[in-house]
Amino acid sequence: MATSKLAPLLLFTLVFLSIAEPGEPSLFADIKQGQDPDKEPYVGVNVGTDVSRLLSPANLVSFLQVQKINHVRVYDADPDLLKALAKTKIRVIIGVPNNQLIAIGSSNATAASWVGRNVVAYYPETSIIGIAVGDEVLTTVPSSAPLLVPAIESLYSALVAANLHTQIKVSTPHAASIILDSFPPSQAYFNQSIVSVMLPLLQFLSRTGSPLMMNLYPYYVFMQNKGVVPLDNALFKPLTPSKEMVDPNTLLHYTNVLDAMIDAAYVSMKNLNVTDVVVLVSESGWPSKGDSKEPYATVDNADTYNSNLIKHVLDRSGTPLHPELTSSAYIYELFNEDLRSPPISEANWGLFYGNSTAVYLLHVSGSGGFLANDTTNQTYCIAMDSVDSKTLQAALDWACGPGQANCSEIQPGEDCYQPSNVKNHASYAFDSYYQKEGKAAGSCDFKGVAMITTTDPSHGSCIFPGSKKVSNMTKQVVNSNVSSGAAESSRSFIFSSNRRRAIDSGALGSVFSVLFSFLLAIVLWTPSWNT
Repeated sequence: MATSKLAPLLLFTLVFLSIAEPGEPSLFADIKQGQDPDKEPYVGVNVGTDVSRLLSPANLVSFLQVQKINHVRVYDADPDLLKALAKTKIRVIIGVPNNQLIAIGSSNATAASWVGRNVVAYYPETSIIGIAVGDEVLTTVPSSAPLLVPAIESLYSALVAANLHTQIKVSTPHAASIILDSFPPSQAYFNQSIVSVMLPLLQFLSRTGSPLMMNLYPYYVFMQNKGVVPLDNALFKPLTPSKEMVDPNTLLHYTNVLDAMIDAAYVSMKNLNVTDVVVLVSESGWPSKGDSKEPYATVDNADTYNSNLIKHVLDRSGTPLHPELTSSAYIYELFNEDLRSPPISEANWGLFYGNSTAVYLLHVSGSGGFLANDTTNQTYCIAMDSVDSKTLQAALDWACGPGQANCSEIQPGEDCYQPSNVKNHASYAFDSYYQKEGKAAGSCDFKGVAMITTTDPSHGSCIFPGSKKVSNMTKQVVNSNVSSGAAESSRSFIFSSNRRRAIDSGALGSVFSVLFSFLLAIVLWTPSWNT
């Protein structure tokens, strides 16, 4: 589970520019319509059950459908849940608990009975697409390691007997710590103590077309290497290209932690002469709450990580080593498991509380805000904590000067002047610039002193530019020589283009006129870049 997701040292920086276009499918829907959804990258969720008021199986399935979550991974094979999933579009990976490995790995008959009871009895009405045999067996219960591959082979043989082996894949999830020397990725390799298990396992995965399941947590990479791995790198946040880390052996540029971890797995497999097995990220996430020892377990960081993880999968750009392969990923996890033992973070990995209310709102451009429910896509740019006032003042001066942010509200006597300190004023100016730039990638950086948040920073009568409290807010016209009519026409043209609306051929003259106005507006309006 989450506490065992320990990962080795990674050194790199992040540039993330992937934003889904309007019209993209819902966050957890199949990526491409009309194709086999299990051969295209998708995002799913893990469903743990250490929840004091867990929804009933029927209500849980209804909740998944409402949220348009089409892929789930469960850690057992609960019969009531499998029945409730019947005749839905939800695809499920079921699990063999670690405590059942010995019995299944020691007896083909026990494996056949397990498949008959938990797979054949429900398939195809329930869309079972995979069996996860154990969870991080090699690192959490190494005494069972010798029986891991026999258990997998026995379950596969039972699927063959039922003629289900092509529809249902069998694999086992691993902790990232089975890979050593993981950065640069070109130097990664599997821990030698487990090669006797990994080699036959990989040969099985290759032979059956099954994925290598990896539980990958950039959160733990960052926590174990603070001061070396920047937080932004772990969160997929955009940085300047000059800050990217280059693998000296391949000259590949790594822009985020997760890609480097995935490529380390590919290199480790190649070292064992296996090159045709795809990595499936069976777990990844970020805790939203922690104790004093985990100050980076926050709602904002969890929101940022999971939102950007979804964008990264939807972008389908693969990794630097394998741009043609995009790993599907399962977010850990659906619900906060409040029954888990300390530390506090263990109970706070969920997207939802156990009563199905949201812990926070994910923000993925073009796919709505939070799953199927939120369309506000509301984010703000504020000053980071613990930044010295001199550095903040310089960034504030740039925002209100060359950046052309609207700083009138932080002048003496205005609504946002109080509290009169540089952090408060900088936050307002940063958000003004960020909203003015359309929340574009890199527009909330200010040389590393700003951060994106989903918490509305408005207070009292001070309403921030991006606040939901502001309705139909009139955008500032930077240059009075550009008429409001031309500006409105320009915006209308842009929106129509984004929606891919057809343009009547008889209106081409007016379109050219609007285009000219739009280009003129760009020349007159474009501020200095936020660098």
